[in-house]
Amino acid sequence: MRTDPRRDLMDRREKAQQLLAALARDFDEIVDAAQSVSTDDEHDPEGTTIAFERAQVDAMLTRTRRQIDELDQAIARVDDGTYGVCRRCGRTIPADRLHARPAASTCVGCAG
Repeated sequence: MRTDPRRDLMDRREKAQQLLAALARDFDEIVDAAQSVSTDDEHDPEGTTIAFERAQVDAMLTRTRRQIDELDQAIARVDDGTYGVCRRCGRTIPADRLHARPAASTCVGCAG
């Protein structure tokens, strides 16, 4: 992670926003495709079913929205001076943990 955690978090948030927009387009295309053709979704010879693809993209949308929310919370902690402080025990979150999980709000001991 860079020395400016806010900038790093903002960059990660921007990338997540771009991913969210792409996933939303993919989801809309899957829904449109399912409505415009009358296929046997459960016995598609091409492989995965449209319902399965839609469920996978929906799960990725949910995960990406959660990531953006976690990044927003981390940015707020940077702004209020509590970034890097465990919200449970009040100890400093080790730099290695913040490097691996920049939006972490707890130390390893409290995360488990």
